[in-house]
Parts: sequence; structure tokens; C-alpha cells
Amino acid sequence: MNILVVGCGKVGARLAELLSREGHDVSVVDRSEEHLDALAEDYEGFKTCGIPIDQDVLRRAGIANCDALAAVSSDDNTNIMVSELAHSIFHVDTVLARIYDPEREEVFSHLGLHTVCPTNLTVSAVYSTLIERDRPRSVNINSHTISFATEEVPKSLDGALAEDLELSPSQMVYGVVHQDHSIELYRGQRLRLSQGDKVIITNLVD
Repeated sequence: MNILVVGCGKVGARLAELLSREGHDVSVVDRSEEHLDALAEDYEGFKTCGIPIDQDVLRRAGIANCDALAAVSSDDNTNIMVSELAHSIFHVDTVLARIYDPEREEVFSHLGLHTVCPTNLTVSAVYSTLIERDRPRSVNINSHTISFATEEVPKSLDGALAEDLELSPSQMVYGVVHQDHSIELYRGQRLRLSQGDKVIITNLVD
């Protein structure tokens, strides 16, 4: 993919370096030459120094030919303006903006902008760790939803094999979290369970 990254701070630089290593055509825009010069030596993309909301700067960076744009500068207003320009003027297919303010993130997501809020992500991760450790999680793959849940192995199943568990046709064993917190994925091998282990069970919801 041809990807434009706006903002070359810690997030922007690491994102650009990762995308470059994966073989994508990457271009980075930042108002600081120092930030651009700090990119890793193996970064093989383009660098453009200038004000990101300047359309001429964006054109020099290749916005007219990019497939996706990530606006991840440290300024919400810059990220929002760049995203609107990319979406409305340059018709970039995929546009993502980092928004620090949770209230603004909600407003702009309702306007159709794809946003990521570090504050909300951090709160969600901490809350999940504290409160929802054993609650089912789900992922969407195409039009299907797959849930993941953990169930502790009771004393009655101590020494049983994963293949012996009674599951519905839509369920399968994904793996086991052992008491030492290591995870062993289930690939059809003789996976023996111990009391206190937690079995990871997947369920095809729809």
C-alpha cells in the first residue's frame, strides 16, 4: 500500500518504520526536520518537512496517490484538518486521525471520521484488566463474529484431555492458560488439563 503518515513523533515514527519494513510505500510529513532525521536507518520511505495542513506540502508528500493516511501528530486540530482535507479534497480511501480528547473523538467519529483516542484505549485496557479478565471477548471476521472465553478447569477434569471436553458444534478449544500464565495453543495434540488451568474456548456466534 501507498501510505502517508502525518506527524513524526514517537507514534508516527514507529508506525512509518514498521510499515516500511513490511514493504509498504511510506511517506512521512512533519514540520520538524529534526524529527524526520531521527527515523531509523532502515526506513526506506519519503520524508517531507512542512506544515501538514498546507495542501502543497501534502501534494509534495504524495497524498494524491496514497491509499491510506494516518494523521498522528501531537495536535488534535492538525489531525482533524488533515483528515478532512484527505477525505474531502484528495478522496483518500482510508483516513485515520489520532484524537487525544475523548469528547472530541466521539464527535468526529459521528461525523464519519475514523479516529483513535489514546485516552479511551488506555482506559479500556486498564478497565478490561481490572474488571473483565474472564469475560468473553469477540472479534469480527468478514460477516462472522467469533467469541473467546476462558473457563477454569475443575477438580473433576484434572488430568483430562482437551479433546474430551463436551462442547457444542459451534465451539472448539483454542488453547490453555496454565497456572504459570503460559499459553499452550491447541492443534489437535494430546493436551492434558490440570485443575486450575483455564481453557480458552472459541464460539462461532454468527
